[in-house]
Amino acid sequence: MSVKGPELLIPAQRWHRRPHKVMVFRGTITKAADFDPSADAENLYNAMKGMGSDKEAILDLITSRSNAQRQEVITTYKSSYGKDLIDDLKYELTGKFERLIVSLMRTPASHDAKEIHDAVKGVGTNEKCLIEILASRTNKQAHEMVAAYKDAYGRDMEEDIIQDTTGHFKKMLIVLLQGTRDESGVVDADLVEQDAQDLYAAGEEQWGTDEAKFIMILGNRSVTHLRMVFDAYDKIAELSIEDSIKHELSGDFERLMLAVVQFIRSVPMFFAKRLYKSMKGLGTADNTLIRIMISRSEIDMLDIRECFRLKYEKSLYNMIKDDTSGDYKRTLLNLCGGDDDLAGEFFPEAAQIAYKMWELSAMTKVQLRPTVRPAANFDPAADAQALRKAMKGFGTDEDAIIDIVAQRSNAQRQEIRQAFKSLLGRDLMKDLKSELSKNLERLIIGLMLTPAELDAKMMRKAMEGAGTDEHALIETLVTRNNEQIHAMAAAYQTAYKKSLEEAIQSDTSGHFCRILVSLVQGAREEGPADEERANADAQELADACNADSDDMEMKFMSILCTRSSPHLRKVLQEFVRYTNKDIEQIIKKEMSGDVKNAFYAIVRSVKNQPSYFAERLYKAMKGLGTDDRALIRIMVSRSEIDLFNVRKEFKETHDVSLHEFIQGDTSGDYRKTLLLLCGGED
Repeated sequence: MSVKGPELLIPAQRWHRRPHKVMVFRGTITKAADFDPSADAENLYNAMKGMGSDKEAILDLITSRSNAQRQEVITTYKSSYGKDLIDDLKYELTGKFERLIVSLMRTPASHDAKEIHDAVKGVGTNEKCLIEILASRTNKQAHEMVAAYKDAYGRDMEEDIIQDTTGHFKKMLIVLLQGTRDESGVVDADLVEQDAQDLYAAGEEQWGTDEAKFIMILGNRSVTHLRMVFDAYDKIAELSIEDSIKHELSGDFERLMLAVVQFIRSVPMFFAKRLYKSMKGLGTADNTLIRIMISRSEIDMLDIRECFRLKYEKSLYNMIKDDTSGDYKRTLLNLCGGDDDLAGEFFPEAAQIAYKMWELSAMTKVQLRPTVRPAANFDPAADAQALRKAMKGFGTDEDAIIDIVAQRSNAQRQEIRQAFKSLLGRDLMKDLKSELSKNLERLIIGLMLTPAELDAKMMRKAMEGAGTDEHALIETLVTRNNEQIHAMAAAYQTAYKKSLEEAIQSDTSGHFCRILVSLVQGAREEGPADEERANADAQELADACNADSDDMEMKFMSILCTRSSPHLRKVLQEFVRYTNKDIEQIIKKEMSGDVKNAFYAIVRSVKNQPSYFAERLYKAMKGLGTDDRALIRIMVSRSEIDLFNVRKEFKETHDVSLHEFIQGDTSGDYRKTLLLLCGGED
């Protein structure tokens, strides 16, 4: 295999100024050649007359015409047959297929107007729909939508939105509805710096937040200008604008502002994320799926498809194919236009986005936030006595145990263990094991162990008995720093009288074993990226992709298992420039089994560790059954480090809170303890 992709459209030094690049968006639906509206009207009439209807003929014709051509067909149909084509389609078709075909026949402005009307009418409001449409429409599209709303419903869209929403969320929606964003393309460098400073002063720099400043800048400045503001903000705040919004804002207003930022950063990625959320998990958000597939089919569906593959390692085509059925599926697949899993190279636009994602990962310093902190007015003796009281006599007061153990830091729990033995002459761990059972016992004991003891125990559990939990081995070794790995190895030796390295060698084999042994040395370099060396490493990785699989895996191991995380971010960013591919795509395509999973975990952890853990938690709970060992391991080990960040990533990626997922997937005192560790609902 050769990975040398085409030369990038922009010289390498300009990639750092991607905001100056104007993307050419490309649709999958174009004007039909030799278009004849009279023939189309007749074909549709014949497809619907008599008993039943020829749905295949209807969907093939409608999805092979542009929206402007469909409007001509509607006019000709009425002139030729004295009937309304949309009314006939509604009569002949049913369900989601009818909704999709009828929506295709509306003008873009009329379709947006109907979606907004449906979002605000009746009891309750579809805030997600309002956010998606108003955050993503151009000035011209906003003006046409407002006019179409007035024409269709005899009402003012702005008044209806004002009636149905509140607070800063309402204010930002109204700003976006005006369609007054600067579209000149002219950028004032001084104003870029000023806006970045103003946003920082309005949020991170002060107590409280000046929401009006965020609304004014994000609601009015040009796309090109704001991309440069976001880059400048990263440097000033040492934090991405997205992370600041998550810290400073909340609720629907937070979600709206994040949507605006995502849209500004990358229009295709904005829609790719929403398409994924519309189909993942149980059930499909068909209104969202229909709305996006129709509205982007003539604009940038090709780029959305490639961003989808980049982000989710699966083509949009195959996700639609797996998630829908019948004529509805066929119509959506026609709009999608092709299966990118059959393709090799990135589109140039997607390669630029991949490069930019790594650049953001390298520049952004994430403020890690725990959910469990040391308790104020801590008294280990009092806690020890309270725990003894909760366990003596008949029955056990699980609530008292949970409230103490889950609301103390690990260091405080170790003091309680010592006080319990000193004051009462008893081993707290033994008492807890005898009084508790099943998952609650495993979780409480996990909390009482030191981090190193917990890691050692989890590594032991992953390797004992028949079968090996390779995912647990990978997750633990990939995400621990050198100090944590050394402490874990020492704890393993103390507890099991065997070195961790020997245990791994006994239980695994081949390149996978070598990767784990490399990681368990705890010898990863530490420190910032070395740009010259990063370029050399990226070139070596690119060259290795042309070697046989053994040599490729050894070269990947020599770099991915030894370089520091900041350095690897730079390496993997430059890898995109050398190959026009993201390394995740290479790993998925060229490797297999545990080796693939290990390298993939390293890359995901380097790019965004809280996001990696969010995905691991999701996989632990989705579907039938729960991987309780993984759930306990992650919730306990991250609770004093970055579980708040993991929560935010979970919500962002899966559109449901971690709190809600745990609540639906667990029960009893086990659930109560996990929710205390989770720390709140997002």
